[in-house]
Amino acid sequence: MNPDELPFLTRLWFAWVCLLRVLFDARFAARTWTVRAALPAAPARAAAPPAAAIAKPPDHSLGALQLLTLLQRDGRLVDFLEQDIASFSDEEIGAAARLVHDGCQKTLHQLATVKPVRAENEGANVTLEEGFVRSQIKLIGNVSGTPPYRGTLRHRGWRAASLHLPEVVEGHDANILAPAEVEL
Repeated sequence: MNPDELPFLTRLWFAWVCLLRVLFDARFAARTWTVRAALPAAPARAAAPPAAAIAKPPDHSLGALQLLTLLQRDGRLVDFLEQDIASFSDEEIGAAARLVHDGCQKTLHQLATVKPVRAENEGANVTLEEGFVRSQIKLIGNVSGTPPYRGTLRHRGWRAASLHLPEVVEGHDANILAPAEVEL
C-alpha cells in the first residue's frame, strides 16, 4: 500500500505502535533513528491560513477529526506526537507517555468498544485454514505457499465493536484539533 494512501485511523494506530516500540525496544529505536536521519529535511511550515481560507473537511473525515480532537483534549496526543523528544531522557518520555496513555485510554473507553480479532493469547501457536479472512489477519515473516498456515500469534489485532462520537454542533470547525491558547 502506498503510504500516501494510509487511512487516518491506520496512521494513528501505526504512530502509537511505533511510539511504544521506540520507547521499549532499543534496537528498533536505533534502526528508526537511522532511517529518520537519512530522510531529507521537512519543508518549513507556513503560517496558518486565514480562517476564511480553511476548507470544510469532507464528511467522511469528520469522525476521524472528532476522534483526534478528543484524544488531544483528554490525552494531549497531538502535542506528544508533534514534540521533538530526542533531547528528553527515557524517564521524561516514560512519564509523558503514561499521561498520554491514561487520557487516550479514558477517551477510547468512553467512545468505543474494542475487541480482539483473535481470542488466543499472544505467543500462542495458531493455524490459519483455507478461507481465513485476510482483512483480519496480517501474515508476517516468511510467507509462502498456500493455507493452511501455521505460526505464532504476535498481535491479537483489534476490531471496533462500537463507536459513539458526539454530535457536531452548528458552526464547529472540525479542522481545529485544539485551539491556540493565549494567556492574558
